[in-house]
Amino acid sequence: MSAQPMKIPGPDHPITVRPNPARVVVKLGGQVIADSRNALTLKEASYPAVQYIPRADVNMALLTRSDHHTSCPYKGEASYFNIVSGGDTAGNAIWTYEDPYAAVSEIKEHLAFYPDRVDSIEEFSG
Repeated sequence: MSAQPMKIPGPDHPITVRPNPARVVVKLGGQVIADSRNALTLKEASYPAVQYIPRADVNMALLTRSDHHTSCPYKGEASYFNIVSGGDTAGNAIWTYEDPYAAVSEIKEHLAFYPDRVDSIEEFSG
């Protein structure tokens, strides 16, 4: 895999990372995979917002590291995890930037979930 050069988010590809004041809960197979009041909301260009949840708020015992990797010119190299929960297995359902570029350094030690590979990602205010 060839390394892609880092691109700085700018007017043509804005990225913002903000604390999410809501409680974020992720479930698969009837089991809570993540439950956080410390999620970060990453908004990138015209893509839907993504919740990045601290590893401390994720049941890491349900995850197995995948050998899948991808590269983003704005965030860095992504590593992936599978989830095994309640008899369900979701392959490459989680991605993380373990050494993100400086422009998005806040997402280090956080995990993001593909909405179509888990049962739900819910936000609860209050």
